[in-house]
Amino acid sequence: MITSLKASIENLHPAYFALVMATGIVSIASDLLEMSTIAFALCWLNLFFFIILWSLTVARFGWHRTRFLADLVDHNRAPGYFTTVAATCIFGSQWLIIFQASRVALVLWLLAILLWMILTYTIFTGVTVKETKPTLAEGIHGGWLIAVVATQAVSVLGARLAPLFDSEAQPIIFFALSMWLWGGMLYIWMISLIFYRYVFFPMSPSDLTPPYWINMGAVAISTLSGATLILDAQRSPLLQTMLPFLRGFTLFFWATGTWWIPMLVILGLWRHLYKRFRLAYDPLYWGVVFPLGMYTVCTFQLAKAMDMKFFFLDPPCFHLFRFSYLGNNIHRTGSCRRAFPARFTSSSVITIGQSKVSF
Repeated sequence: MITSLKASIENLHPAYFALVMATGIVSIASDLLEMSTIAFALCWLNLFFFIILWSLTVARFGWHRTRFLADLVDHNRAPGYFTTVAATCIFGSQWLIIFQASRVALVLWLLAILLWMILTYTIFTGVTVKETKPTLAEGIHGGWLIAVVATQAVSVLGARLAPLFDSEAQPIIFFALSMWLWGGMLYIWMISLIFYRYVFFPMSPSDLTPPYWINMGAVAISTLSGATLILDAQRSPLLQTMLPFLRGFTLFFWATGTWWIPMLVILGLWRHLYKRFRLAYDPLYWGVVFPLGMYTVCTFQLAKAMDMKFFFLDPPCFHLFRFSYLGNNIHRTGSCRRAFPARFTSSSVITIGQSKVSF
């Protein structure tokens, strides 16, 4: 049995923590829609996922260290490691929002910051200095934007924790603001390369795998981070002086994410209907659920921060669709042995919608 387990986790995809991200955002959205039973159940389920995935990751590092380290400088798989940061923050947000467990959330936030520092400088240094590199068309994909998601997730959880520190909150707010700014700049850098790859290189149906929906998800969480900072402005003189900038760039992120939705839907139709590309289970599809939920939540938070009441017109059916999609993935996960694909490329799905307060 141990031999079988060793063999099965050798190819464990670094992006599998997207499962925790997806489950977490659905749990939080359920809580915001006052579906408390679902929210609580998914929170405890996510605890199970979180422990199992960390156990498998540590085991993989111990048993297959060479492969583990090689993935850190692989252009296709390395970005998947950033899901560990995002998942840790979202899991922390779950406990903070649903159970008001601020100490648990604080510990998870500090762990996420440590992971973010290690992974950011290890991965970007590694892919910079490696001698053999893929072409732009082969190496760039939507999965790289997980680095943006991880950065903004740290910002969001930090901004949520700041009010708990009263007079000592200013350094945390400043750090959250800095992470928001860095995440925004990183998105601009990366989306420029991804859009260039879209327009000027041949695109086959197999190239449009799930992570390309992170094109939208990354700016959705950037919107959520900005809106959360706007709502925190009353506690920070620095944020008060920057309110016009915060509002402008937060709306800029939301508009960008909204633009991506029809584009990605059209490309998905082209892939599966026109090109008849077979729709099969892939663990990277967990990266589809997260942008669905995040766009819903960020839209609500933006409307609250900017006092735009006309945004509150979206029906709750989007959340139900998202939940049914998650349930379908859980069912298929149990019956699928091809759990750990060898490549981290791109694509995904959508949502607009309603929700209550935040992450």
